[in-house]
Amino acid sequence: MEAAAADLRKLRHREAQRIVRDCARDLGRMRGFKPGRVASIRGIYHKECAALPPQTAPLARLYCSILCDLRGQGWAIAVEGSDVTLNPPEPRGESPEVRKAQVRTGHLLERDAQLMLPQTRRFVCEMERRRNGHQGWHSVFSLMRDGRELAEKLRGASALPPGEARRKALRDAVDPYVEIVESDKLCSFTGLRLVDVWRYFRYTWSTPYFSTPGRRMLFLIRDRAAKNHPVVGIGALGSAIVQLGPRDAWIGWTSEQVWSELAERPTAKWARWLAGSLETLVKGLYVTDLIGRRLISHRAIQHPTESDVTRLRKYATAERRLHHLYPKRGFHKMADSAGTKTDSLARAQTHLFRSKRAEMLASLLEARRRLRAAGFCRPTLSDLNRLERDGATKQAVATVLRHVKATHAGVNMMDITVCGAIAPYNGLLAGKLVSLLMASPEVRESYSKRYDSAVSVIASGMAGRPVHRRPTLVLLGTTSLYDVAPAQYNRLRVPAERAGGRKGEQLAFLLIGRTAGFGSFHFSRPTMELIELVLARRRSGRPVNSIFGEGVNPKLRKVRSALELLGLPADVVLQHRSPRLVFAIPLATNYREVLLGLAKRAKFIIPASVGSTSAIVEFWRERWLSARVDREGVLAGVELHTSAYPVHHGARVGRPSRTGAAAIESPQTPQLLEGESDEEAELVAAGIGKSDE
Repeated sequence: MEAAAADLRKLRHREAQRIVRDCARDLGRMRGFKPGRVASIRGIYHKECAALPPQTAPLARLYCSILCDLRGQGWAIAVEGSDVTLNPPEPRGESPEVRKAQVRTGHLLERDAQLMLPQTRRFVCEMERRRNGHQGWHSVFSLMRDGRELAEKLRGASALPPGEARRKALRDAVDPYVEIVESDKLCSFTGLRLVDVWRYFRYTWSTPYFSTPGRRMLFLIRDRAAKNHPVVGIGALGSAIVQLGPRDAWIGWTSEQVWSELAERPTAKWARWLAGSLETLVKGLYVTDLIGRRLISHRAIQHPTESDVTRLRKYATAERRLHHLYPKRGFHKMADSAGTKTDSLARAQTHLFRSKRAEMLASLLEARRRLRAAGFCRPTLSDLNRLERDGATKQAVATVLRHVKATHAGVNMMDITVCGAIAPYNGLLAGKLVSLLMASPEVRESYSKRYDSAVSVIASGMAGRPVHRRPTLVLLGTTSLYDVAPAQYNRLRVPAERAGGRKGEQLAFLLIGRTAGFGSFHFSRPTMELIELVLARRRSGRPVNSIFGEGVNPKLRKVRSALELLGLPADVVLQHRSPRLVFAIPLATNYREVLLGLAKRAKFIIPASVGSTSAIVEFWRERWLSARVDREGVLAGVELHTSAYPVHHGARVGRPSRTGAAAIESPQTPQLLEGESDEEAELVAAGIGKSDE
């Protein structure tokens, strides 16, 4: 890709432009990547910006901070005359290990910055402090398995021939189970809050830890075979990404795919789906105030005209503008935390939800108008066959589909956002076990139980009343951190019959595509804080307020707004060029029908039963653990992790140095990225793929 030029004229201040050019020049002169040097340059030029006028200083600081972030990701930065040019890193045939190391380095910068925060350091120290409880003296170290004791048990099992005796010995050595993390639930052995235990071990990942909006469930995988039931690994489910091209194409719910099916294989079922979905979506909107303002009438809802749609859209734009000026963040945040006690009608009448309701109603009525004009007036096959195959009709179907997808993506699909094992279990391929358990019937049923009575926040705000949706989980998704397949998901499948399912079916992690390498992870915490400050000072109001319901991916939209404000090429800078592999894990054979609203009852691959989780664990022991313990050097690596004081254990949170390099408690033990496999971590431990720094 050719170099992109930054437009410094947007700063409108010569001294600010000079400071940014000097910062870019210093960054461009760096040979190789030196985290400490980048941090030093950031600090120097932030101080220089302090002498600028108050209205210009934040913009110049943000400009310099973004340039430092890009340099940290391997971008080439140069000054040519009065312009600053940006050259993104291009692949030059490096090995997968080198590419992984580059991505890992970028994540470690932000992760280590988070670990240096006073509040994070206090939390880690408090978790490691010993305290006297009802079962004696304990700390988070009590939940780390001593590798010497584990290796001794596994050696005994390894010495046995294949058969029942060996299986029992392995079961006595490692016997995992799933524990759901609740905010107020305590560990029965240590007295620590489970959510704090999960958070502590999450800090051992190589990526920074942030909470995310939407639905979220945390899990601990624990081992009842040892004292205090130590933690094997952690997992988390989060609200699925609404738009993800490779996944959507694989599911078969892109507008092109659905349109082709309607056109080439029309059925009465599809006719009922199109009419019924449109009617349900319209009825799910609160319209009393819109009718009261004479923006629409009951008759116009059934027989809309072009002027009705135009009037609603103008109102939506005006209300969105008022929301930017008066966002009422406190009210929305309080409503989100109130859950079932939220006043849905009051939320529906905020500027944000008036805008959303008017815009959605306008798009649905436009779809209804176009479908009627094309000949689709009744939910019958004959009317479906009469549909004109033109762009207007196709757009109408796409509108209905888009809102149907948003409805089902929020309740019938989740993403695995955190998934991995901690030491010493990571050396035993326990990452595969954690992955499988995230797709187990026990986790699926826990999700259904957690959200069975939950109010859908956005749907309730749109309807002006509490809305409950049946939380039937039929599909999970996840992505790798690299552009090569992680071994943790490689050949990861369980025959359904092993856990009570039908013969011939299987629970499997399927590689379905690759992302475009577009996002905002490469922007640091200092940069994001400056973006918040700069956007808050806009006269037109803050376009993104991180309010749930305001729009998808608020961080990405904030970064884009700031880049455009500074004159930086947003489409170029937002391409971090670290594409990720996309995986899907079907939990039901008819997942597509459920996600499209064509079916209400899911046909689960592994039915919920008392022994299903134990069967998955037993399969993991037979398929992976049994062979792993026979591999030379594995148990020697397990023994390195000791819980005796002073603790040298790979599950302990590392202490980053102030120069930016990560210092890990046990040098022999790598820390895992989300989705990073145990085998990949071993490469890092051996020094393969490390940068010269």
